[in-house]
Amino acid sequence: MTFADLGLSPKVLSAVSDAGYTEPTPIQAGAIPHALEGKDVLGIAQTGTGKTASFVLPMLTRLERGRARARMPRTLILEPTRELAAQVEENFVKYGKNHRLNIALLIGGVSFDEQERKLERGADVLIATPGRLLDHFERGKLLLTGVDILVIDEADRMLDMGFIPDIERICKLIPFTRQTLFFSATMPPEITKLTQQFLQAPVRVEVSRPATAAVNITQRLVKAGSKPWAKRERLRELIRAEGDEVKNAIIFCNRKTEVATLFRSLARHEFDAGALHGDMDQRARMMMLENFRKGNLKLLVASDVAARGLDIPAVSHVFNFDVPTHAEDYVHRIGRTGRAGRSGKAFTIVTRADKKYVAGIEKLIGQEIAWLDGDLSTLTAEDEAEERPRRGRTGRGERARGGRRTAPEKAKRPDEAAPKPAEDRRRRKDAIKSSNEAEQKKPAPKQEREDTSAPVGFGDDIPDFMKVHGKV
Repeated sequence: MTFADLGLSPKVLSAVSDAGYTEPTPIQAGAIPHALEGKDVLGIAQTGTGKTASFVLPMLTRLERGRARARMPRTLILEPTRELAAQVEENFVKYGKNHRLNIALLIGGVSFDEQERKLERGADVLIATPGRLLDHFERGKLLLTGVDILVIDEADRMLDMGFIPDIERICKLIPFTRQTLFFSATMPPEITKLTQQFLQAPVRVEVSRPATAAVNITQRLVKAGSKPWAKRERLRELIRAEGDEVKNAIIFCNRKTEVATLFRSLARHEFDAGALHGDMDQRARMMMLENFRKGNLKLLVASDVAARGLDIPAVSHVFNFDVPTHAEDYVHRIGRTGRAGRSGKAFTIVTRADKKYVAGIEKLIGQEIAWLDGDLSTLTAEDEAEERPRRGRTGRGERARGGRRTAPEKAKRPDEAAPKPAEDRRRRKDAIKSSNEAEQKKPAPKQEREDTSAPVGFGDDIPDFMKVHGKV
């Protein structure tokens, strides 16, 4: 089957051909014909299978007729993150180069004024995150009564980020007669209820069972000590061991603070690395992603903001510095590699505290993940050491367990013997006794001395304001 067999317009087929694609993926072949017919579609496919083109291409074909009016977009695409929204915009620009469409992108971190100007011109395609979309609606700058096609992308990520109430509110603002295209990698019960509420007799297109990992990704578990320094050292060993096979890699952490710490550690050890997490400025986030795409950065340390839907085709490795607490996130993380039929590798660093999370992942994907060089039972006492081994750091204060730096020990003469415990106690006792005797010999402070000559009350120095005038 080719794209020409799906019913797409000549303009769209020309753009797809120029992009170098000839055969559709299974999700595209299953979803595009039904979307062109105006039916509601429920698409379920693992990450990296081309879900974005499954709704972009039929929407472009249908948008060739009609024009948008000011503040009334014709179509609406909801994305959970700014990066995914910007990526969908790039797809519309690439495949819609033969169309004259106005595309508006509503995401946080960008000026409201610029976005409002685009809405005033009329948007054929409106791509937005739920929060910023509702901000514009509440300002009175946006009407949703003209939306003919609604796309909800990465629905399970919407659930994880707490956007479901916003999605429900937005769906009620859009005409009931709309077409809805609903895409997700997994289908938890909450998402199933949402589809029953907002989709009308949807065509279900499922090309793989939910939460499966691509077979072309080599997965390995790697044991490590529970201390942060041990995990960072293990990661560096992994990267060095893979050598030239690491073309570029994404390193996932569970917390934003851990992203910053790990990035600084890698930079200190002269690795070519960058960082990406949700607290960064939007301009900095987009610049970091662009540098990674272009190959200016080899390693990208990221939170789960980069785990869903980002299309960076040539990622050779994924390293899970932290085991994800939600098993579904593991599938999305490792899905950043092995895209478009390529092979990839995914390494997950595991400590003893992570065993229950690993068990949940293996249960979800329906397979056991092999260990790289022995499981947790092979950890040595040195691996679980409380403190980091000191390597040639003499003459400096070492970090104590509480995090403070202790003072360096005073150097001793070779012939100076350490005091015995009894002798040491006696010295301290004598020092305390001498200090007490010296305190007793000090003269009493002036305010505590007894002085019988002090006047009672004001004495002879009565202030004038207290004297009664006219009387002696």
